[in-house]
Amino acid sequence: MNTSFLSQYVGEIATLTLEHLWLTGAAMLFATIMAVPTGIWLARSPAWAKPVIGVTNVLQTIPSLAMFGFLLPLPWLGERAARIAIVALTAYALLPILRNTYSGIRGIDPTLIEVARAIGLTDAQRLIKIELPLAASFIFAGLRTATVTCIGIATIAAAVGAGGLGELIFRGVASIDNRLVLAGAVPAALLALAADAALGLLERRFKPPGSQGSIQ
Repeated sequence: MNTSFLSQYVGEIATLTLEHLWLTGAAMLFATIMAVPTGIWLARSPAWAKPVIGVTNVLQTIPSLAMFGFLLPLPWLGERAARIAIVALTAYALLPILRNTYSGIRGIDPTLIEVARAIGLTDAQRLIKIELPLAASFIFAGLRTATVTCIGIATIAAAVGAGGLGELIFRGVASIDNRLVLAGAVPAALLALAADAALGLLERRFKPPGSQGSIQ
């Protein structure tokens, strides 16, 4: 990409990058709100873990373009392309967050839980003071995986008119212009790398001493 090309498209790249961030951020917010409490509940009701995680696993296997297509005819959702994109991205983000939250809490040493009960901590106090701090690195690892996945899949959102950096990629493919493809792909890759690095720092920050890592 030469200087004249960048000067011509820099404004559009910036706008589409913000759209990309909006779609990904909204999806991650909804996915976190849904998956973290569900993971906590599953840790307390392990009999439900296999079927619930299995459902989210099935969602993960649906091809992204097909997922957008399935959502198009639905009432209310089909009226706004951004809604379709956010719902689809939320579905793809659920599995890693849910699985890591569940695994992180279930992996806590049972002795610590027994000690917490013995000193009279309520379920809520045990969750806030012991379980969530010890499982935090696992949860951040799930958020890290989900965020990078969402940033990549969000490029497909342009296929249903939801905007984002995928617009430049699709236009570049249609016009056989590699510069446009790169103008969309490079910022998307940089966003993914930046998100991965930032969440990786948080994951390491909250990793308990002596931990062997987290499940992704």
